[in-house]
Formats: sequence, structure tokens, C-alpha cells
Amino acid sequence: MDIVLSGIRPTGELHLGNYFGALRNFTKMQYENRCYFFIADLHSLTTHPKPDDFHANVSNVLAEYLAAGLDPEVATIFVQSDIPEVSELYVILNMLAYKGELERTPSFKEKARKHADNINAGLLTYPVLMASDILIHRAAKVPVGKDQEQHLEFTRLLARRFNNMYGAEVFPEPTAYNFGNDLVKVPGLDGGGKMGKSEGNGIYLSDDEKTIRKKVMRAVTDSGPTEPNSPMPEPIQNIFTLLDIVSTSDTVQHFRDKYNSCEIRYGELKKQLADDICKVTLPIRERILELTADKEYLGKVVREGSVKARESAAATLYEARKAVGFRPF
Repeated sequence: MDIVLSGIRPTGELHLGNYFGALRNFTKMQYENRCYFFIADLHSLTTHPKPDDFHANVSNVLAEYLAAGLDPEVATIFVQSDIPEVSELYVILNMLAYKGELERTPSFKEKARKHADNINAGLLTYPVLMASDILIHRAAKVPVGKDQEQHLEFTRLLARRFNNMYGAEVFPEPTAYNFGNDLVKVPGLDGGGKMGKSEGNGIYLSDDEKTIRKKVMRAVTDSGPTEPNSPMPEPIQNIFTLLDIVSTSDTVQHFRDKYNSCEIRYGELKKQLADDICKVTLPIRERILELTADKEYLGKVVREGSVKARESAAATLYEARKAVGFRPF
């Protein structure tokens, strides 16, 4: 049974990219592996969230985790900042991470370009904290999307570097858990790129039906194909990718045939897409509302989860400290 770890930042609601990228598969995976799921609130500090919003976002993500099917009786679900061992390992691993390789990380270069007024040290060492999250539980597998592959490779590098430097096999080198398929990248509705909160192009698990339909109907399209079997431009391909995810195969084939014969009506395509998204997300939304109102239960889940997570983390940190040379007097 592999140890599997996954986390998500509490920057707001979870969207379809989060759900189909991993969450939907976690409901099966948690019964087949020893799973740790956490809310990465320390990572969110790079954006300086307001304290009240910060806590509310953590609570929201927890409720959405549970509503999507995570079982706290089987998996360990916890909040990152409740595990101080993560922060200590982060300090140790920072001593093994070099400025040049951190600056070359694509995610850092992108964020530095977009937020030139907030290039803080936490942003630069973000991959090190991510590595600490993974290595503190000695995870063998990590569900990641395409955009996180390099971060996982950096985690593997730090694991090797630590083991080689201190002559101890403390950390395994984790691999991607991709559920037997290529790593998933769920597109947004704006015609390009992945779905994400920062891009403002997502459909959220907490969206009501009216909001979902409005967002889908505004998705970027073009004037339609002019020749049979012509290649799809990216915005149209993105809509079909979403259709592939939420719709039946015969529905997808119907609209592909319409596109290839130049008979496609984007209004009908979008209406079908909205219908099928609603079938997936609205039952989850109902459960989110129920869980969000039950603060006592949410607190119980994370308190019990943190006890189990700290037990695992403490055992790893003990071995790491011993390897480094920390000794009690």
C-alpha cells in the first residue's frame, strides 16, 4: 500500500479543474492507498490574505474536500499549519536548495512576471515548502497536474541531495500518481490555458445552476468551421475537452460530427455542456452547503486528522534531524 499525499491552497472555492484533475479519483484511491490530504494554508501566505478571509477559505476547502467524497474515517485530512514538523523540514531543505535553480522554476518566473510588486522569499522557495509537504510523510506518490510536474521533480532532487549529503536513506523519491492516464489539464472557459482561480476562468463546485449556465454560455468561441473536418482552434478544442470530461461518449461524438460537417451550433453545444456540468456539480454543492454549516464536524475532522498527520511527520523529522547531526545534550 503506497503512501499518497495531495494538497490544495485555500484561495477560495475548488473548481472543475481540481475535481476532475484529482478529487474525483481520490474517492477510489483513498481505499487503495494510505492517503494524506491537506489544505495548504502556509502556501497561501505568499499572497498575504486577510485573516478573516483566510480562515473562511480554509473552512470552505475542507467542506468541499469532504463533499467531493473524501472519507476522514479512511484518509488523513488535515490543515498544513497544524503540522509544525513541515515548517522545520522546510528550513532544513532550504539549506539544500540553490538560488539559481529556484529562479529557473517556471511557476516562479510566471508569478514574478505577473506580480512584480510581491516577489517575496516565500514565492521563491515555494517548491521547497511543497517538497517538505511531500517528504515529511515519505510519500511514494503525488497526484499532480502538468503544471506541477517540475515541482515534483525538484522534490525528487532534494530527496536525493539530502540522502547523498548525509549518507542516510531518509526520503524516498516520489513519483506522479496519474491514475493510469496522462496527467490531466482541465482548460478554462476563456479560450486558452488551464482552469484556475487566478485566471478567473473557472466553474466552481459551489456555483449554483444559474451561475454555471451564465459562465458556460459566455465561453469563448469563433464563427464556426468553414470547411469539413477542419482543425479546431484552441478555444473550441477546450470546450470539447470539457465535454469529454462531463458528457457521455455519444453526446461528444454527436457534436464532433456536427463540427466536422460544418453544422455545429455553439449555442446548442454550450447548453449541453452546461446541462452536463450541472449534473456533476449540483449534488456536490448541496453537500458543501450542509457541511459548511456544521462547524463542529469540520473541527472534529481536522483535529483528528492533525493527530494522525503529526504522528507520521514526527517520525520522519526524527530521522532527518538524526541524519543532519542534531543531538540532544
